[in-house]
Amino acid sequence: MSALLQALLNSLAGLRAALRSERAFRQEMILLVLAIPAALALTGDPVRRALLIGGVLALMSVELLNTAIEKLCDHVTPEKNGEIRDIKDMGSAAVFCALILAALLWGAALADSLGRAPGGAPPAVTPAGFAPSPQR
Repeated sequence: MSALLQALLNSLAGLRAALRSERAFRQEMILLVLAIPAALALTGDPVRRALLIGGVLALMSVELLNTAIEKLCDHVTPEKNGEIRDIKDMGSAAVFCALILAALLWGAALADSLGRAPGGAPPAVTPAGFAPSPQR
């Protein structure tokens, strides 16, 4: 079996394990399933679509790494340990940062979408951030 195929099978096994054991990962998988059609509906720009879906995938990636770190820590040192607690907290903080990133991407896309007039053109804005005065 080729190394690439074996890597794919290992990755799929990891995804299955995370789906079986991690509620947060299952929730993020549901979020991804919802994010794909939402990104397609929200914007016609392929780069923005990729950023929106990629933000959710980045969150899921960090969640997987955090889960792996936590499971390894529990395997190596099952008893309570202050240093292990700090390591787990850092992993949790990384997930929180990825969650903020995804929220910022989706928030910006939603704000941009809501600010557009029907037909798709964004409102005119000056460099200072204010809409120009209407011509009379």
